[in-house]
Formats: sequence, structure tokens, C-alpha cells
Amino acid sequence: MGTQDSSSWISLAVYFGIFLLIFYVFIILPRKKQEKKHGELLENLRKGDRVVTIGGIQGEVSRIKDDKITLKVSGNTEIEFVKKAIAYKVED
Repeated sequence: MGTQDSSSWISLAVYFGIFLLIFYVFIILPRKKQEKKHGELLENLRKGDRVVTIGGIQGEVSRIKDDKITLKVSGNTEIEFVKKAIAYKVED
């Protein structure tokens, strides 16, 4: 009777380990890859680049400070954002 209990716990632990492995491969790894790519995008931003924020505001980078970025959205209108609010760079 003791060997059945221990083998059921072992099989449960194996299933749980497989579940964790699948979770890591399909959830954690792609997210890390996406975060790395977004970090590289933010590091490579330059004055004059056209970007879109996570709120959908499009503009041209006019100033870059430490963790802030100023976008020229039209004419003389400039808005300051946190760098992480940039969703993607608009390619020509």
C-alpha cells in the first residue's frame, strides 16, 4: 500500500513539472524575448524618429532625457511621456 501512495505522488510531481515546463516555454520565454526587443527599441530611439505610444498617439521624437521622451505631435505641440510608453517605431 505504501508503494502505491509514493508512486501516485511521484506521477503527480512529474505531471506538475511537465505543466511548469510547458508554461515556461509558451508564456515566459516569448514574453522575455518581447521585452528584450522593446528595450532595444527604446535604447535605439533618436531625435526625429516617428513613433506611436501605447495610447495610440503618433509623433516625432524631439527630445530624449533619462527615462522621459518628448514627442512633437503637431505644429508647436509637444507632449512628454515615459519612455516605456512608446509602443513601436514607425518605419517609412
